[in-house]
Amino acid sequence: MIKGSIDSIESMGLVDGPGIRTVIFMNGCRLRCKYCHNPEMWTKKENNITPEEIVKKVLRNKPYFKNNGGVTFSGGEPLFQPEFLLETCKLLKKENIHIALDTAGHGFGNYDEILKYVDLVLLDIKHTNKKDYKELTGGNIDEADEFIRSLNKSNKKVWIRQVVVPGIMDNDEYLISLSNKLKTIKNIERIDFLPYHKLGREKYIAMNIPYPLENTPEMNKDECQKLYEKFMNIYKNKS
Repeated sequence: MIKGSIDSIESMGLVDGPGIRTVIFMNGCRLRCKYCHNPEMWTKKENNITPEEIVKKVLRNKPYFKNNGGVTFSGGEPLFQPEFLLETCKLLKKENIHIALDTAGHGFGNYDEILKYVDLVLLDIKHTNKKDYKELTGGNIDEADEFIRSLNKSNKKVWIRQVVVPGIMDNDEYLISLSNKLKTIKNIERIDFLPYHKLGREKYIAMNIPYPLENTPEMNKDECQKLYEKFMNIYKNKS
């Protein structure tokens, strides 16, 4: 019997995809992003739930989904548990549930097969070049690009999410490189800039882990919006 390691389930999510959503926060992630606000989900803990149990919980919320709500798999990194993710998606599809996958594209398993059952991918862009990607996340950008290749083959809808960290992403060079990166991704419906915040800092303290961006200020929301508008001008006008 397949079981998964779940940190928590949010019943009425409003920011992780369209409509009202049940958000399933899965444990386990290969990356160690310096701005991560869920460090408690880095490691895969005890397997504590079956796909059938997930579906049962989701169906209680189905009346709230109406025409555009559904389920979002988040974390952590959902692709860290590919077998459990795939089996749960298959069962949800039998119930005609809209499925969104919030991912950085770093995981295991058959991405092509998983994406067959996904309606929308919320793709977290960490950085655009190999060196800075490694510095910021500890991971290899080539692995994220492997997922993007599968994503492009799938023709699934994509929402881009870019956390904006002061001193790293708030410059013209990065905005141009991000525009170039996004031109390689098909079916982008939406691009969101998310201002870096320190809401997860207390978790690091509680876990006795040094907070990597202690000396980095939070990103001002108004400045982030201006940066987004500047980026969209570059993105729309770049051939």
